Order: sequence, then C-alpha cells, then structure tokens
Amino acid sequence: MNLSVRSKSSRYEKGTIRDAVSFALNSAASNARQRFEHYAGLCKKFEKKHKMTSAKFMENFEAGKLGDEQEFFDWYAAARGLILWRERYEILSGVSV
Repeated sequence: MNLSVRSKSSRYEKGTIRDAVSFALNSAASNARQRFEHYAGLCKKFEKKHKMTSAKFMENFEAGKLGDEQEFFDWYAAARGLILWRERYEILSGVSV
C-alpha cells in the first residue's frame, strides 16, 4: 500500500516534512509498543492466576461461561487492549517514509 503526504505549507522542504512525519510515526509506534507491552503483562498475570490463555478466556467470557466477577471484566479489558495495541504497533512499526 502506498500513502501520500500533502502539506498545506509550501515553505518547508520535502526532506523536512519527511523527517517530521517519520518522527511522528516512530513516536506513535513507540507509544503503541509500550501500551502493547503493558496489556501483555496484565494478561500474563491473569493467565498465570487462572491457568488459561487470554484467547481461551475471551472465548469462554464471550460465551457467558464465566462469572460476573470484576476481575473477569478487567481481564477482558486488558485482552481487548492487547489486541488493539498489538495491531496498532504492527501497523505503525511497518510504515516507512
């Protein structure tokens, strides 16, 4: 996939714009990686405690096979966060300018 960048300001050189966009992408990828690692750590703790993978937990939770304990809602939020931030990290870290 190719993306194009348009700038409303013509007073900056293409290299300067490319550097700024590259910096923004790298910063966003770093932020996404940190969030991904945070949620991965949370999920790992839940998995160890309950002896179940997060994928299996999600399957059971969404099927209504688990209780309504707050901890399960916390795990669900962590697992969803892990999915979201892994995806964003993979996308952003794969983009080059």
